[in-house]
Amino acid sequence: MITENDIYGLFKEQLDAIEDDSIRDMVVRAWHLGCTRGGWKSINDILGMPFTLLTETHGVDLVEHTIAVTEGARGLALAQMKAYGKMPYRIDMDRLIAGGLLHDIGKLLEIEPNGSGGYRKSRSGDCLRHPFSGTVLAAEAGFSDEYLNTIACHAKEGEGRPQVVETILIHQADFATFIPLVNKNKDSLIE
Repeated sequence: MITENDIYGLFKEQLDAIEDDSIRDMVVRAWHLGCTRGGWKSINDILGMPFTLLTETHGVDLVEHTIAVTEGARGLALAQMKAYGKMPYRIDMDRLIAGGLLHDIGKLLEIEPNGSGGYRKSRSGDCLRHPFSGTVLAAEAGFSDEYLNTIACHAKEGEGRPQVVETILIHQADFATFIPLVNKNKDSLIE
């Protein structure tokens, strides 16, 4: 059984960067809920799970992807804060980090082991894409609408929708980790 302490251990560096203890606790609670509802039994199961079924991930798993997106979004935010003489909008770093950690949490419900050492889309995944199921998990964990926006609107479902600035940064970091793999698999990534 996966515990909240196990979840904390996966994302310790990012969770420790969240200043509000209640936000940190809700992130862990949401991940624990996702692991429980998705039927994940051990951390090793999560560590082997690809972050997408849409392209070959070359071994990049959901946890690595989640950390990369979170850190990428943080990097984009910090670059703007450092470079801009005056910030034209406020970036909530707790919301940015929590949103990065939660953006793909619905994949714990969307993806399942296929019984042959691989993974497949689950029945839940057939019914709801991860932005929807992830938003439900985060809402159950207690997050406000602005936090839910970072999950619900980080992918194609958010196109043309109002977004908090943190959603935009998470979206950019997410696709910066996905598109190179897609291009590599199409032999169109110049290396």
